[in-house]
Amino acid sequence: MKTVYQDNLFDCLFIWFFSEKMSKVVGKKSKLAGYEGLVDLSVQIMRGRNAKQQQETLATVLRSLIPSYVLLGIRTLFDPTQRILEWNAWFASRMFTWLVGPCDLKDVEVVGDNGQRRTQRSGIHIQKCRYLEESGCVGMCVNMCKLPTQDFFAKEFGFPLTLTPNFEDMSCEMVFGHPAPPIEEEPIYNQPCLSGECRIAQPDAPACPQVRNV
Repeated sequence: MKTVYQDNLFDCLFIWFFSEKMSKVVGKKSKLAGYEGLVDLSVQIMRGRNAKQQQETLATVLRSLIPSYVLLGIRTLFDPTQRILEWNAWFASRMFTWLVGPCDLKDVEVVGDNGQRRTQRSGIHIQKCRYLEESGCVGMCVNMCKLPTQDFFAKEFGFPLTLTPNFEDMSCEMVFGHPAPPIEEEPIYNQPCLSGECRIAQPDAPACPQVRNV
């Protein structure tokens, strides 16, 4: 059963703001309202663009959300220490529920700069990703969320991040402090389309064509 969300005023404002940034990239607004409109804009970004172009377009949207001087200040003043990564996970788990749904903080094991393993509370368990559930698309999850988000935090903030979606229950694990491996080395690279969920699914393809559409 599809999750029903009761967006409050702040949720609606964030959805509207993000949709406005996406519509500027697309060059037109969606005819749909609210969160459905946001996902519709994602579909429009996918059309006519290969995987790399989709990722680059979403990266442009993400950079437009935060002033460049703020990003520069964060990169300059904050090293990815355990405390900073834990604080960032706490912040993200509370500020982005409008986008991905309810989240839980969790302890994770990461490898520090000294090569030593340590346990820290910089993991986020997304119970059931709202974006994935609404879109039902593996390619959209990879190209419009996972890869650009990982890249954005690594390059713009200087914080290593790995997202690992689970297409069985639509949950997702985020780990701040763990550098993302190449997509070709992850199981998601061979993930077939979600035939019962995705509107552009190709059931006969061994893996989602949008992920490998380069």
